[in-house]
Amino acid sequence: MYNAILVPLDGSKRAERILPHVEALAQKFGARLHLLQVIEPMVVGVSPYDAGALFVAEEIDRRTQEAKAYLAGLEGELTAKKIQAQSQVEYGPVVSTILEMADQHNVDLIAMASHGRTGLARVFYGSVAAGILNRAERPLLVIRAQE
Repeated sequence: MYNAILVPLDGSKRAERILPHVEALAQKFGARLHLLQVIEPMVVGVSPYDAGALFVAEEIDRRTQEAKAYLAGLEGELTAKKIQAQSQVEYGPVVSTILEMADQHNVDLIAMASHGRTGLARVFYGSVAAGILNRAERPLLVIRAQE
């Protein structure tokens, strides 16, 4: 049923709560897992003449190396469990980048944990899960990961 599953992660333990679910699916269906971490642009300053996010090279490099090391560790753990996994780090707006990677890898499922925010917290912090839910054209597995 599932050949490829995209698993967006942000480096948090909450986001990792999706892993037991996708591990079970991968083992049952022999699916490949695509682990993804998206690094968002950093806004360091805007002017009326040059609106938009500016990338600070050193900070982007640091965050990229951290993300690659984090994903490589997870990839190793999955491989030890005989689960096919590959990881990648991408840059851009989180929701649209996740959807682009789902299309690029032609995944059968996007699986992620939601922080479960509602009300004003969701308005202030946004919701990646809600953004994916509203725009995805493929099946989703979203679990609520609360502490």
